[in-house]
Amino acid sequence: MKRILTVGILAMYACMTVSAQNDIWRNDSIQEIVVTGTGTQHLLKDAPVQTEVISGRQLQQYAGKSIEDILSGLTASFAFNENDMGSHLQMNGLGNSYVLILIDGRRLHGDNGGENDLSLIDPHNIEKIEIVKGASSALYGSDAIAGVINIITKKHREQGLMLENTSRFGSYGDIRQHNGIALNYGKFSSYTNFQLQHSDGWQNTSEEALSQTEYHITDSRNKTVNRHTNWQIAEHLSYQLTPKIELYADGSIYWKRIYRPSGKHPGVDVKTYDMQYNNASVSVGGKWKLNTTDVITFDADWKRHAYNYVFTDTTLTDGYVNGRFTNYYPYFPGDKDLQSDQRLTHVTLKGVFALPCEQQLSAGLEYRYDWLKAPMRVKEGKATDNTQAVYVQDEWALLNPLYLTAGLRLTRNEGFGTRLTPKISAMLKVKDLRLRATWSQGYKTPTPKELHYQYVRNMNGVLLYLGNTDLKPQTSNYLGLSAEYSIGNLTLTLSGYYNKVDNMIALVTIPTSEAPGDLIVQYDPRRVRQYQNMEDAKTYGVDFTARYQTKHFTIGGSYSYLDTQAHQYDTEDDVMKKVTIDGMAHHKANWYATWNHDFTKCYHLGIGIYGRMSSKRYYQVDGDGKGYQIWRLATTHQFGKNYRLEAGIDNIFNYVDKTPHGLHLGTTTPGTTVYASLTIRFNKGKKLINKYKSNLNQRSNEEN
Repeated sequence: MKRILTVGILAMYACMTVSAQNDIWRNDSIQEIVVTGTGTQHLLKDAPVQTEVISGRQLQQYAGKSIEDILSGLTASFAFNENDMGSHLQMNGLGNSYVLILIDGRRLHGDNGGENDLSLIDPHNIEKIEIVKGASSALYGSDAIAGVINIITKKHREQGLMLENTSRFGSYGDIRQHNGIALNYGKFSSYTNFQLQHSDGWQNTSEEALSQTEYHITDSRNKTVNRHTNWQIAEHLSYQLTPKIELYADGSIYWKRIYRPSGKHPGVDVKTYDMQYNNASVSVGGKWKLNTTDVITFDADWKRHAYNYVFTDTTLTDGYVNGRFTNYYPYFPGDKDLQSDQRLTHVTLKGVFALPCEQQLSAGLEYRYDWLKAPMRVKEGKATDNTQAVYVQDEWALLNPLYLTAGLRLTRNEGFGTRLTPKISAMLKVKDLRLRATWSQGYKTPTPKELHYQYVRNMNGVLLYLGNTDLKPQTSNYLGLSAEYSIGNLTLTLSGYYNKVDNMIALVTIPTSEAPGDLIVQYDPRRVRQYQNMEDAKTYGVDFTARYQTKHFTIGGSYSYLDTQAHQYDTEDDVMKKVTIDGMAHHKANWYATWNHDFTKCYHLGIGIYGRMSSKRYYQVDGDGKGYQIWRLATTHQFGKNYRLEAGIDNIFNYVDKTPHGLHLGTTTPGTTVYASLTIRFNKGKKLINKYKSNLNQRSNEEN
């Protein structure tokens, strides 16, 4: 009886609050404002640079558990390989180091082993995602040769106190916890965000990759995805100093541990250490509105990404001093061994100014300092990199319906000198048709890791990875064309692109005889891979998206065709060889159909069916990844503004890649999984603060 009464009270409260809500389901028709393509605000339909948006409505309906899940499920341009080191992302044929990931316009930091740890992003705190495909180096720098992903977080601006809790549970011990506390009082605002993620992991097969072992193993304990736990707490503070000046400060702490099983086959599935990550960040900045059109912003970020081994058994391993092997050193259970400590200092100053003749000028300065400490992985133990840049961009709308955007970026790197990279975009508006074109150049210098790496990995035999101090900077030329047509509820977009990267840096298998002799004697590696410049690399393809939306029903999808060409000089055979850019799949697609309806003033139901597919993914070594097709059913139940229930089934038809462990390069899905989550919000803080103010005034009057 008590439970029934409680549910009834909650339902009545939801109905009372629904009339005042700013519900995402009722505002999806409002035209999106985007900023990523040009760094300035534009209506999505009038953005000079082609921008794809995953809206808040799509995010809530899909209910993805992670940013990898969201991007791969809602757009066809992405592919992921998730492993213990993070997520290796590929966008239109190019990998992590060519894709810039931003959170509210500031870069995500955390590159380790060539992957980004995207669990730093709390999926429950995302307002929308803006995606700009193609080179944006003139505005964003060297990490944006393939494109930019800008994660826009939720803004909690209601006066008073807001509390929110989301708890999600799924198959294989999957737990996702989100808590937020927002306080807005006068000129001051604060938002505290906590997230926790856990999975028990799973094993799709107990068979080891036969090409990597000396004997057949069918009872390995290695998991496809290991058990892991991570948590993060972040704080955002802002203060409206004057009506025109806003100051802010951010900080976060992140911890993650990957628990690795131990088996009975030495050199294959026997693990004597877990992996642990410790991240931290601090940011300060401000915005000064000079007038209604001009603004100056300042940001200073410091971010750390540290990676350790945590030993679970007594282990005799290599000891290093200043990057050089000294002796074998014993570690005992609980001991830690630092693998890498990466720190980034990034300072930006930007101004946006209105000019005569319908022009808008953006100009900025950037300073970046990378510091890497890795006693076992980098020659001399430490490496640094220092880069400065100045850029300018002009948006010109004088020739309406033709809009032009042109930019220049001057980059100076301490080791590789100075380079100028231009960009020009144009948009032609013809009634409901938008034609866009972009040409840009990119410039990317080798990272400290690519230059100085020296790492041994024991995976079914010793693998030796080497940096290369003879690397050259990478340059790119990008050309993109697109057409977008909207009529009524239907939107169609067709785009093509061509991206040529010269001196592309990639890990290449080299003859053992070309590796340093002392390392060969010390480790006797099964394979040696080194960072090298390819002679050239090209990616080109076509993307198509379609969307039809009514008040209650939405249907749509996207398709991506991709091809790549690359050439690498083979010193052993003295010939030029055509090689594959790892992870390339010719065909990727996704599709969806959703239905939403308000049954009463306090209950909204959303149902969605989603599908995604990928053809075979190609790799230089260890075989190719199998193609797959996965379907998902998602339901959302909204009770007023403050209560939401999500539940669904992923991988309905139970597809599992049972390729031997180490060669599962298509997808790591464990098969059919189920999930459910509950969100509760409390935002009556305004009344509490007003009551608090009233009590203070009353007390003051009584004292007087």
